[in-house]
Amino acid sequence: MKIKDNYKVRSIAGENLIVEQGKSQADMTKVISLNSTALLLWNALAGRDFTLDDAADVLVGHFGIGRDVALKDVQRWVEKLQECGIID
Repeated sequence: MKIKDNYKVRSIAGENLIVEQGKSQADMTKVISLNSTALLLWNALAGRDFTLDDAADVLVGHFGIGRDVALKDVQRWVEKLQECGIID
């Protein structure tokens, strides 16, 4: 899977928001804010193909958590981004 290239993270008013590039008007009904862990995953995985295992490796390496916990967390992260059409 891959994060679509037309989505970028911007810091707006102290929040990390996903913004679709190239649109003349933003759809503010779909504001997606990233917490620090979601931003860590985004920064590590944007611009390349990745698997759930790749994403879990990021969390295990950064936080030292168990692989099972990491896989559950990244599954939820991916599902949310897929629901919004941000991940192919």
